[in-house]
Amino acid sequence: MKKYITPKRLLGATALLIFLLWIVSIFWSVEPDRFEPRELAQQQALEKNEKVVAGYTMTTSLIAVAEALLNKSGGYLSNDVIPPSVMMDNMPSWEFGALEMTRDLALAMRKDFSRSQSQSVENAYLTKAQPQFNNDSLSWILPSAESKYQEGIDNLYFYRTSLADVSLQQGQFYARADNLRDWLKQMEKRLGSLSQRLSASVGQDRIDTNLAGDAEASQSTPTAHKLVDKTSWWRLDNNFYEARGASWALLHFLKAVEVDFADVLEKKNAKVSLQQIIRELEATQESIWSPVILNGSGFGMLANHSLVMANYISRANAALIELSELLNQG
Repeated sequence: MKKYITPKRLLGATALLIFLLWIVSIFWSVEPDRFEPRELAQQQALEKNEKVVAGYTMTTSLIAVAEALLNKSGGYLSNDVIPPSVMMDNMPSWEFGALEMTRDLALAMRKDFSRSQSQSVENAYLTKAQPQFNNDSLSWILPSAESKYQEGIDNLYFYRTSLADVSLQQGQFYARADNLRDWLKQMEKRLGSLSQRLSASVGQDRIDTNLAGDAEASQSTPTAHKLVDKTSWWRLDNNFYEARGASWALLHFLKAVEVDFADVLEKKNAKVSLQQIIRELEATQESIWSPVILNGSGFGMLANHSLVMANYISRANAALIELSELLNQG
């Protein structure tokens, strides 16, 4: 037996195993394809003999993004504790970015889109779905993250069916400018944070503006007047893929907004502004030809993928702010 188990053969078997795990990790790092919310909603409504009403397309988009997290190549990887998933960080970061956007929309649907007034009752299905998406993304033992997210998806299906059934009047979606604006304001903060973290890839000297604009404002812990932000080398690709995943999810949600809020956007003459945001987010999904995320300095010799991503997200965020202002006008 000893003559068959030699150090040379053990080394070869180990090398082969590592190579196979590397191939699997590449396959599992393939990002989900984009889809068209309008077409997907129409297709699923036809299959289920349902009517596409206000909110149907947006709910379908939320369901599709959540299902993509669970059903993409390799499945949901963030909570895996065995190789090769445990050694991967790009795809788990992508998943977290998309999950954060999913959580934000689920919350907005629960507290805004499905309610007519502040004193109205919450939708029972969304009341269950929203906290289920907030389950710890790293949880792998019972209850696992996947099982809770699937429960949230199931409740979204129930909610969507109640929207399409005219006899179930408790299932409502209110496509109003104020509801949309409240959600967009939250998206502004998300994109602003992502842009700042991406821009810090090369180090950033900035003035502390936390209390600007309010002479009476105060904060709990004093900070220096001049601040230096620089992302750790270990976090560069994580931030990049988190932003890419968040942009992927938001892109589909905004395409659904274009359908469900068509009348509101037409009245506010804001459809073009929304389309510009969608165009900027589509640019964040272009193919990455480099095998690694490069971090060239400013105008240096090498590209800086983080700064390129920050540029598209900043432009999308600026257009998002303009869209919010348009929706706020009479």
